[in-house]
Amino acid sequence: MNKVLLSCGLFVVLVVAAPQQTAFADNQSGTGTTVFWSELRNLCGKAFAGTVVYAPPDDTMFKDKKLVMHVRSCEENRIRIPFYVGADRSRTWVLTKDTDGLVLKHDHRHEDGTPDKITQYGGKTTSSGQPNRQMFPADQQTADILPAASSTVWWIDLDPGQHFTYNVRQLGTDKFYSIRFDLSKEVSKPDAPWGWKD
Repeated sequence: MNKVLLSCGLFVVLVVAAPQQTAFADNQSGTGTTVFWSELRNLCGKAFAGTVVYAPPDDTMFKDKKLVMHVRSCEENRIRIPFYVGADRSRTWVLTKDTDGLVLKHDHRHEDGTPDKITQYGGKTTSSGQPNRQMFPADQQTADILPAASSTVWWIDLDPGQHFTYNVRQLGTDKFYSIRFDLSKEVSKPDAPWGWKD
């Protein structure tokens, strides 16, 4: 269960509080959404190494593992970012832009490419956010798939040329996972994630 709830590797519980967002006033035309999406697309085709900013002392999911994100596929309204944990290539973050904002989903695959039993969970922005931060409260699909994750919020911090940080939090818990990728130095592109044909 931990692997699933680790949102492509990250447990669905955090203690780090994140700023509240206001109502979505300007949809995807909002400066925050537009700038964030543009900066993310600038990373297309590149891979970066990551480190654990924080994890519980008893974490074994990421300890001593090589962590890599690869902004592998960029379409006009969809960006897919496989997240590699050691030799495990089962996880892909999928970000989609629609008329209301951004959606974050987590695509989990088995080694033979078939979908995991629990996959496609995530959340959707409720405001235009900030140019360097987008937050994704759990959506109804996630609540249906993983009732315990219904109060989860994922967020991504993007500091162009510096860091991409992936975070996840569930209200009422005392656990926190956060992984930061160094955007100042590219690494070798990894093999295709499980389930990809190219």
